[in-house]
Parts: sequence; structure tokens; C-alpha cells
Amino acid sequence: MPQFQVLISATVNDAGKRLDQFLTGQLPETSRARVQQLISQNLVLVDDAAAKASQRLRGGERVSVLAMAQPAPIRAVAEDIPLDIVYEDADLAVVNKPAGMMVHAGAGATEDQKNRGTLVNALLHHFGQLSAVGGEQRPGIVHRLDKATSGLIVVAKSDEAHRRLAAQFAAREIKKKYLALVQGWMKRERGTISSSISRDRVHRTRMTTRRPGGREAISHYAVQRKLDSPYGKFSLLEVKIDTGRTHQIRVHLSSLGHPVVGDVLYGAHRDLRGPGRKAASVSLPRNFLHAAALQFQHPRSGESLAFSASLPPELEDFLSTLTAGK
Repeated sequence: MPQFQVLISATVNDAGKRLDQFLTGQLPETSRARVQQLISQNLVLVDDAAAKASQRLRGGERVSVLAMAQPAPIRAVAEDIPLDIVYEDADLAVVNKPAGMMVHAGAGATEDQKNRGTLVNALLHHFGQLSAVGGEQRPGIVHRLDKATSGLIVVAKSDEAHRRLAAQFAAREIKKKYLALVQGWMKRERGTISSSISRDRVHRTRMTTRRPGGREAISHYAVQRKLDSPYGKFSLLEVKIDTGRTHQIRVHLSSLGHPVVGDVLYGAHRDLRGPGRKAASVSLPRNFLHAAALQFQHPRSGESLAFSASLPPELEDFLSTLTAGK
């Protein structure tokens, strides 16, 4: 029998679970996509026999993981994609990213799958040379924005600029301001959310504040405007973050019972409907979350740089739709 790296025994409580679901829960640092890759490569055995990801456990099986497969390194390729470049010099660039664009390819991407249309692809075309600190898949990327979030992101062109910008992020010296529209009226005009964030054990694409431990996360919000519309009540918030955890603003606001409009992953309504059985409805195909301001010290000169980006037209139009007729 081949040597295994991990041996896990399924219990009666695991009966009925899919094999890939079971392993994802047992290997918290491994994504479900990676688990499925292991299984497809016959690197997972159930009672010494090859198995499928969809196989249902009975309880009591021995699940052997023969090796933790590592995908071949992905090298991002240049693509001629339009970019809204707010600022550029020899060391860095500040870009206003549109919603719907991933910052870089996902962990399981290949040349033909999910490795096209990203911000990195566009950056390589426009700038050619970017820092290599983040590796060939993430050249120049110092920080990230969610795919459905628009707004400002700083990109490093050189390794030294990357390291110095990363140090500012680590020291919480970089100031970031977001605009978010949430469902409902906030009970307080301003506040701080300091709930720690960790990955949801069941829904691996979600983060949660409900698990003990997790990573420290701090968000500050202030109500800019309250809307009482035909489609319900909403609060337009200015949000500043001290930390940059995955989905931080989205999960923090959802934890207060006020999900970001359009963010169905964290409980927002897919359709917003007016009063009455035959009332019209509106929907937003992205999250109403926009990185509106960014301030940091230039990594070479030390000069303080500040940038801002107005709400994109689709968010301005959505606000107008909500308030039409009021």
C-alpha cells in the first residue's frame, strides 16, 4: 500500500456526507476545490480503494490522503483590458477597479480557466513590469478588493515599493475609506465593529464572526444618509477599516443585521420589492460597496498621497432608482 500523508477515520456522525465535504471539514486549510483535485488524481483512498468526490460515507471508513497535490505554478498573462488609472509613477500605480473584475486568478485556475480578465492581466498589459514579491500569479498585488467591489487599489511596480507598501499595511498606516449601502436603518449613527473573523466551517466561501478565535478585525462606520424608499429603508455608510480581512466589511455589517445591498452571500435580498402584491422590484447585480478613498506614504519619497474615486454610475443610478418618486 502507498504511504499516505494523512489518515482520517470517519465516525457515525459523518454518515451520509459526501467525501469532498467530509475532507474539506477535516482539512480546514485546504479548499474544497483542492480536495476535489486530490480525489480526481486518485490521491484519496477510502478503505484503500479509489473513490469519487460524490461518494457518500457510511461511517467507520478509513480515508487516506496520499499526498497534498500542488498545482503547477500559474503565470499570469497580459491582456489588453481597459483600466481607469488614477495615478502612476515609476514605483506604483493606483487603479479604480470596476466591480465584476477579479484582482487575480484563483488557486485552482489554469491558463484557460479563470486566468483571464483579471486586474493582473490588465496590469501586465498596461505596465509590463510589476513587482515579483507576490509571485507569478499575483505580480504587483499588495492588497485586494472582492470581485463584486469597485474602487481604489494600489499596485507596486518594483519589489522595493511592494515591500514598503506592505509594511505600511502591516503597521495599519494606510487609510482606506469605503462607501456601503446597507439594508435597514442603523440603530446608531456611528460605531466600531471589532468581532474577529474566520472561515465558515460549513459554507467555505463565507466568512463568519460566530466562531471562537479567528483573526482580529476592526471596522468603523458612520451613517452618511438614511433612505426611506418605496423598496424599504436603507443606510448609506462611510466605513473605515483598521484591518483587511477577507470580506471584512461585508461580514461585519451583516453581523449587525444590515447586509450590504446586493450581497446575497451574506443575507441581502436578491430582489427589493415595493409594497403591494404587484409592486415592482429592483435588484443590484453587484455589491453596493465601493473603495472610495486611499491614503498612504509614497514608498520612495515618503510623500503623503491621497486619492478618491466617486461612486460608479451603476451605484449612482441605483440610488436614484431607490429615491425616485419620494
